[in-house]
Amino acid sequence: MTKILPVSNNTDVNTAPSLSVDVALGERSYGISIGSGTLSSLGQVCNDLGLSKKLVVITNPTVAGYYLKSVITSLESAGFTVATAQIPDGEEFKNLKVVAAVYDDLVDAGMDRGGVIIALGGGVVGDLAGFVAATFLRGIDFVQVPTTLLSQVDSSVGGKTGVNLAKGKNLVGAFYQPKFVLIDVNTLSTLPEREFIGGLAEVVKYGVILDSEFFCYIESHVDEVLAREPETLKHLISRCCSLKAEVVGKDEREAGLRAVLNYGHTLGHAVESLSGYGKYAHGEAVAIGMVAAARFSEQKGLASSADTARIEALISRLRLPTVAPQFTSEEYIASLVRDKKARDGGLTFVCNKGIGSFSFQRVTDLKPLLSASGIGG
Repeated sequence: MTKILPVSNNTDVNTAPSLSVDVALGERSYGISIGSGTLSSLGQVCNDLGLSKKLVVITNPTVAGYYLKSVITSLESAGFTVATAQIPDGEEFKNLKVVAAVYDDLVDAGMDRGGVIIALGGGVVGDLAGFVAATFLRGIDFVQVPTTLLSQVDSSVGGKTGVNLAKGKNLVGAFYQPKFVLIDVNTLSTLPEREFIGGLAEVVKYGVILDSEFFCYIESHVDEVLAREPETLKHLISRCCSLKAEVVGKDEREAGLRAVLNYGHTLGHAVESLSGYGKYAHGEAVAIGMVAAARFSEQKGLASSADTARIEALISRLRLPTVAPQFTSEEYIASLVRDKKARDGGLTFVCNKGIGSFSFQRVTDLKPLLSASGIGG
């Protein structure tokens, strides 16, 4: 699934060969490029894809300050007409009010069905821009240019788009695939430490549920990961993208297998919702959810205490939280049953089966889950 693209004979880190991952979805198939210093190639990539010459870049002020100028230069140099729409920075702004404002920006920019959206930013920008692309004029093309670790390893790949409601995360959305995903690991150099660390939760997730060798690789490269060593990051990101592409290729719309990617997210979303979006970063909440899921998996006899200890230890070594905020059991249960994955008064909960495999467990009585996780009261 992962291929080397020899873009240069120069071995400098900024021009080293890119890695390529294919997401195989028939006529909706697309490529993912993972490289160093490749942001300047965006215009050429869009030309190679044969995209319309009218583009709108959706981003936020923080990312715009670092990368918008170079992105616009690349696109305009390739002959594109570029407009921009900026959304506020933060999870709390991933909502329908902001979506409506972006629709207005697209109308003002003269966008038609031939237009293209470029999502330049992290998970909030990518999720919202993708949802806008899926729904504006009943669907226009878009390209993902993720600039955070979390978005590079997870949210930019697979076509899940959406926004939050006050009563739950990602309750409004659509499955809508991008035309391409361009990942430049150099953008992680400007990422605040907390956001970078938060993205590591999604990296660990892939190892826990899908690839024990990858989990071991993370364990043995913690120092290089935390130092943001570019070649280590390229390996992490390409492996995560490959694993996700394989799952999405088998189950694009989460009818079954793809739900495995929700490991740690069910409880994580409850932590985010109960705490008020923004208090816990998404990755921090997922880390807490993974520890809870590991403990529940052990209780169900699916994993050993040693497995749980390794998972919790790696999460801690990566400077992620492991302890959930202490809301009452009733508050957690009320949040969990509002989860979009809830069915008929219960949840299909993703457990780890040892390390490197998984098991779906139907949970109708949520109190044992909370008790095993040490949360609620």
